[in-house]
Amino acid sequence: MLELLGLSADAERVYRAALHHPERGVVALTAVTGLDERAVRTSLDELAALALLKPSDEFGGHMRPVSPEVGLTTLLASAEAELAERRAQVATARAQIAAIAAEHSSTRASDSATRLEGIDAVRSRLEELQRTTEFECLSLNPGGAHRPDARSAATPLNEQALRRGVTIRAVARDSFRNDPDTLAYARWLVEHGGQLRTVPVVPVQMIVVDRRVALLPLDPEDPRRGALEARSPGVLAALHALFEQCWSAGTPVGERPAADDNGCTPVERALLALVADGDTDESAARHLGVSPRTVQRMMANLMERLDAASRFQAGVIAVRRGWL
Repeated sequence: MLELLGLSADAERVYRAALHHPERGVVALTAVTGLDERAVRTSLDELAALALLKPSDEFGGHMRPVSPEVGLTTLLASAEAELAERRAQVATARAQIAAIAAEHSSTRASDSATRLEGIDAVRSRLEELQRTTEFECLSLNPGGAHRPDARSAATPLNEQALRRGVTIRAVARDSFRNDPDTLAYARWLVEHGGQLRTVPVVPVQMIVVDRRVALLPLDPEDPRRGALEARSPGVLAALHALFEQCWSAGTPVGERPAADDNGCTPVERALLALVADGDTDESAARHLGVSPRTVQRMMANLMERLDAASRFQAGVIAVRRGWL
C-alpha cells in the first residue's frame, strides 16, 4: 500500500507493529510481525533511513516510531514534489518546442505557406487538392461526430478520388464510434476502398496530400476559422511521421479496441496519461471526446482496479506497474 512512498511491504509491517508496541525491540517485533530477525533489522534500517524511526529518549538503545501524521505525510509531500518537478520539466520541454517552432516559422521564407481564411476557403482548396491528388490522402481528425455539412462535402470528393485509385487513410477518435451517422459514413468509406482507424486521442487536425502539401487549422479550437497550407519538405516529413505513428496505434473500423495484458483499454491508458499530466475531468473529457461524467466513471473504475485512494496515487501506481 505504501510502496509508492518508498516503503517496502516488510518495512510497513514492522512500522505498524512499532506504532502499537513502541517499547519492544527486535525480538518482540519478530514475534509480532512473523518476520525473521534479519528481515526485521533490515526493515528497521529502512525505516530509520526514511526518518520513520528516531532514537528513543525514554528507552535507551531503542528507536521510537515517528507518528504517521508527521512521517508518512512528509514522504507523501516528497512524492508529490517529485511529480510536480516532472510536470515542470514537461512544461519546460513544451516551451522549448514552441520556441523552436516560432524561430523556424520566422525564417521559412521558402516554405510557401499560404493562409486560408474561413471554412469556405478551406473547402474550396480541398476540392482543388482532391481533384489533383495523384496517389495518397492522409488525415487526422480530432473531432467527434462529423458535421452533416462536412460529410456531404467530403463524400463525393472521396468517391472520385477512390475511383482514380487514390489511397485514402484517416484516423479519428474512438469516441466517434458513438455517433451513428458518422459511423455509417466511415463504413461507407471503408466499403469503397478507403481505410479508417481510431485512437483514444488525436493530437491535431491535419490533411496531407501526396506528401507535398498539408493543411493545418489556424485555430485548433475552431477549425472553421481557416487553415494554413504548408509545403515545406521538413514540415511535411514531420506531419507524415506523426500520421504513421497514430495509424500504427489505431484500431480499424469494425474491430473493437483491444485491452492490453493488464486488462487496460487504449482509452483507459489515455485517461491515465492525461490524469498523470494533471488534466482535470473536463479537460480529459475534451481530449477523449466523452462527457466529464464518463471520465469520472472510468477513473473510479481504474482507481478501484489499482487499489488507489486518489487520482494522483492511481497515476503513480499505474506507472510503477507498467500500465503507462
